[in-house]
Amino acid sequence: MTAEATRPWTSAPAAPPTVLRCREEAEVYVASVCFKHGPPRLLGAELEWVVQHSGNPHRPLQARHLAEALGAHVPDSLVPDSPQKPLPYGSTVTVEPGGQLEISSPPCASLTGLIATVEGDTAALTDLLDPAGLVLTGLGSDPHRPSRRLIDIPRYAAMETAFDRIGPMGRAMMCSTAAVQVCLDAGTPSDVALRWAALHDLGPVLVAAFANSPWLGGRRTGWVSSRMQAWFALDPVRTRPSPVHWDPAMDWDPAADWARRALDTPVLCQRRPLGRWDVPRGVTFADWLSGALPGRPSTADLDYHLTTLFPPVRPHGYLEVRYLDTQPAGQWLVPVAVLAALLADPEVTAAARDACAPAAGRWLQAAERGLRDDTLAVAATEVFELACDALPALDAPPGVQLLVEDITEYRVRRGRCPADDLTSAMAASAGASNGTRPAGHTGGHLL
Repeated sequence: MTAEATRPWTSAPAAPPTVLRCREEAEVYVASVCFKHGPPRLLGAELEWVVQHSGNPHRPLQARHLAEALGAHVPDSLVPDSPQKPLPYGSTVTVEPGGQLEISSPPCASLTGLIATVEGDTAALTDLLDPAGLVLTGLGSDPHRPSRRLIDIPRYAAMETAFDRIGPMGRAMMCSTAAVQVCLDAGTPSDVALRWAALHDLGPVLVAAFANSPWLGGRRTGWVSSRMQAWFALDPVRTRPSPVHWDPAMDWDPAADWARRALDTPVLCQRRPLGRWDVPRGVTFADWLSGALPGRPSTADLDYHLTTLFPPVRPHGYLEVRYLDTQPAGQWLVPVAVLAALLADPEVTAAARDACAPAAGRWLQAAERGLRDDTLAVAATEVFELACDALPALDAPPGVQLLVEDITEYRVRRGRCPADDLTSAMAASAGASNGTRPAGHTGGHLL
C-alpha cells in the first residue's frame, strides 16, 4: 500500500505535532508509536486488486471512469471533496497510483468476523464496479498493460521521481502490483520480539507459497512473484527486510532497531502547501534533523516519513505483513488464516520459526522460484501443517479449515504456487503473440 489511509486500530486521538529537537528524541518517538504493546486480540486485512475492463484487459483505465464507479466511496486522491464513505461493513477504499483498488478492513476480534467484513465489502465493491464494466482480478501484478500513473498528487509524483533515479521498478510497483496485507497486534512486551521475528522468518516461505504474479506489463518475467521482484529492486534501503536477532536467551528490542532504521532511511518527499514535494537524493530523516532540509521536522513529519518505508513487515502500531501477492478468486483468506493460526499461540509461533530456519533469508529465491526451491518447499509443508493443526483453536468457519487443508494437500505438498498454474494457462493462450504477451485472461471477481 503506497497511499495513506485511516487505520482505526486504536481509538486514542493523535497528540498535537511537536518539533523534534534531536535524533534521540525522534527514535524514542518512533519506537513508541510503531510498536503498541498489549495482548494480541485484533486482526485486519488490506486487499488490493488490479482493475481491468471486463472482456478487454489490455484497455487502459481512466481516473474519471474509476471515480464515477466508486461514487461516494471514492478517496480524496481522486476527488478532493469526496465524502469518502466506508463500504457497508466498515472498510475504507483507496486508489493506488496506477488505478489498483484497495479496501482496508477495520480491526476485527476474530477470524470469522474479519472474513464476514472483507467478504461483505468486497461484494459491495464488485457491485459498484460491475455497471461500469470493471472487474477485480485475482493477480499480484497487471499482466497486460504497461505501468502508467493515473493519480496526480504530490506524494505520488515525488515517489515516481525518487524511484526513477534508481530504475524502472518503482513505476512497476506503484502502478502495476497488488497484495494481500495482513495486520496483527504487536503483542505484549514479552512476546513482541518473537512475533516480529516469526513474521520475518515466515516471509520467504509464504512469498513462495502464495506467489501469484509471473507476468508483468505484457511479458513473463521469469519470477513467480514479479511483484516482490519489483519491491526488492525499487529502492533496497527502503524495502529490504529488517534483520532479525532474536532468540529466547537474548534481550533484543525490535522497536529500537526499527527506530534507527527509520531515521537512517532517506526522506522520500517533503510536504509543502504549494508545488512539488521532491527532495535531494540521499537525505535521511536524521540529516533533516541536522538541517539538511528547510525547516525543523515535527512528529507529524516523522509520522509521514514512516508511511514511506515499505519493508516486507512494517510496524504501524500493529504489525503489517506486506509480502503476499493478491490471491486467485476466493482465496484471499488462506494467507490470512495461515498467519492468524501461526501467531495465535506462542508455542506454535516458535515451532513455525523452527520450521522456517533452513529457509531463512531466501527472499529472492522465493520470489523467483517459489516452491520449486526444495528448501522452501520442505519448510512450507511443515508450516502449513502447523497452521492446519492450529486453526481449530481460532474457531474458524469450517469452510476455511477445509480450504487451507485442500491447498496444503493439493498445492503446497506438490511444490506448486498459484503462479505455476497461472503461467501454464497464460502460456497456452499466448498463441499469436509468440508467447510474449498473455491473451485475454482477466482473473475474476473475488467474492
